[in-house]
Amino acid sequence: MSKGLHDRIAVIGMGCTNFGELWDTSGDDLVVDAAQAALASVPGLTKDDIDAYWYSTLATGHAGLPLAKALKVERPVTRVENFCASGSDAFRNAAFAVAAGVYDVAMAVGVEKLKDSGYSGLTVDNPPSDNTVPEVSAPASYAMLPDAYSDHYAVDPAKLRQAMTHIAWKNHSNGARNSRAQYTSVVPKETIDKAPRVAGNLSVFDCSGVADGGAAAIIVRAEDAYKYTDKPMFLKGMSLHAGSSDGAATAGRRHSSFPEVAACAKVAYSEAGVTDPATQISMAEVHDCFTPTELILMEDLGFSERGKAWEDILNGRYDLDGDLPVNPDGGLKSFGHPVGASGLRMMFELWLQFRGEAGPRQLDNPRLGLAHNMGGLPGEFVSFIALFGPELDR
Repeated sequence: MSKGLHDRIAVIGMGCTNFGELWDTSGDDLVVDAAQAALASVPGLTKDDIDAYWYSTLATGHAGLPLAKALKVERPVTRVENFCASGSDAFRNAAFAVAAGVYDVAMAVGVEKLKDSGYSGLTVDNPPSDNTVPEVSAPASYAMLPDAYSDHYAVDPAKLRQAMTHIAWKNHSNGARNSRAQYTSVVPKETIDKAPRVAGNLSVFDCSGVADGGAAAIIVRAEDAYKYTDKPMFLKGMSLHAGSSDGAATAGRRHSSFPEVAACAKVAYSEAGVTDPATQISMAEVHDCFTPTELILMEDLGFSERGKAWEDILNGRYDLDGDLPVNPDGGLKSFGHPVGASGLRMMFELWLQFRGEAGPRQLDNPRLGLAHNMGGLPGEFVSFIALFGPELDR
């Protein structure tokens, strides 16, 4: 168990660009736009007030130089890459540095420019191996989840398909309330059901969007937060967990649950003092790279009983007006997934909700929010979870 940063770190400013096919916007533009938006949210703060930067990206530049060049700063800049959890890990490392007293003010900036590659998905070169690693696309890998879940819990595949359709419908409906999202239209369930399959039982509406975008967060110690803003966001608990990548040997177990997420949640909840996540958490942003992923996450995060998430989904528990709204901003499914920015984008939604600035998707008095971000494939994940609140615990 880690020592934890409960109420030791505060977010005083955040920014997020539009996500989408931004053909007329460069990676440098995204860095500048995200960082400037974060600075603009803290009156009087400038880039010269930032002591150090963490830059998260999977493929949009190497080292810390792209950020230093774009912002024209001469400061410590660290590039962080942890696959799809890169943005979250940049925040994590910046938080550690501030909590340690090394810096007073730090910024995490996440950016990804995927569309210009001409490739529909992630652009990554796999490291040298013994050539026994199977070549499988991300949709094909995640397409194994529904069958494994149905078999493990004896759930009618037709009912599971309805739950997956509901997740896609819900997240597109939420994204339709969000002007920054990649997709801003409500998609009828009939359209989702009839969409072409891309792998197994996954249709195009079961897959998250490939997008360009950027997001940023400004971090200080909790005792300094009110010097900058009257509406800071306080870190309550945080955990990062890397699995041992033994999924090929434990495929059945690994494809009906994500043990890395459950282990990660245990630490984060302990730090935050959460004993009943299903009732204590007001809202959650989760890594819905594919609709069955969100379904399984509801159980690994302790929101639903094992084997029962599909029922809770169909009953509307995770809808915007449900007991525990999940992905109120549209999630990866509707907001899009520029890899290095996604983790920070999730935190941005919590930031807006706590400040009452989420517009037509604003929730009623949220008190504790969860951001879950992960990278990898079933059986070999890195999982990140952070919990935030608008006030210090008394």
